[in-house]
Amino acid sequence: MRKTWMLSALALLAPHAVPAADLAAIKLSGTLRMLSVVVEKEPEFVSSQADRPGFDREVLEGFARLHRLKLELVPVASWDGLIPALIRDKGDVIAGRYTATDTRRKQIDFTTEVFPTRPVAVTRKPRLVTTLDDLREEKVGIVKGTSLVDVLAAAGVPPAQIDDGLTAGGTFAALKAGRVTCIVEEVAAAILAHREDPDVQLGAFVGPAGSYAYGVRKEDAELRAALDEYVGSMRKTPTWNRLVVKYLGEAAPEILRKARTE
Repeated sequence: MRKTWMLSALALLAPHAVPAADLAAIKLSGTLRMLSVVVEKEPEFVSSQADRPGFDREVLEGFARLHRLKLELVPVASWDGLIPALIRDKGDVIAGRYTATDTRRKQIDFTTEVFPTRPVAVTRKPRLVTTLDDLREEKVGIVKGTSLVDVLAAAGVPPAQIDDGLTAGGTFAALKAGRVTCIVEEVAAAILAHREDPDVQLGAFVGPAGSYAYGVRKEDAELRAALDEYVGSMRKTPTWNRLVVKYLGEAAPEILRKARTE
């Protein structure tokens, strides 16, 4: 009888024996941990600066305040290190220009769209890539571990034409230095680069429109649902557009519209 009672008690406790970070557990801890690759040369979505924290960090700070939590930024060294860090419970949510892809969905879940995105071929004057056939003739640079690896494969760019040794935050410098003749970048990064340097040219969109979203563990359904509700509500208010203009400039909303519809 005693043995049966003990087994029943263990069965009831078993779900709680596994470390969890769903919303209830996060509220008990008092902190929402945000996993991000922090590139200070590209601070528009995530920055360590308190006075200008970046688009995604501002959104999640609003979510954290609503749930009476403190937002903690947890830097991760590389893009391909984000999912392992999340799965190992080094943080609660992945954020910061993070594209929801089918490959990543095999390991984690994503929230509703936070920000529209689409890869675009970027060159410098006078060079301009207007078609995918043009792109396949270029020496194309990307950062290893990003979603753009899959984008170039789907576009049929030969592996011999791809330089995936570029560093996060260093793609435009590599293009300017002539290491590559073209880079494929998310449209938000390309908008910012063109704003800083008019010789940067945005060419053909590469692949379908996509979404930046927040990544959570598959078992964290409550956290995902709460984030979905918050983001969905925020995008219906002027706050979302205000943040887009604040971090990407006045021209950004129209370019993002084209990326979604063309």
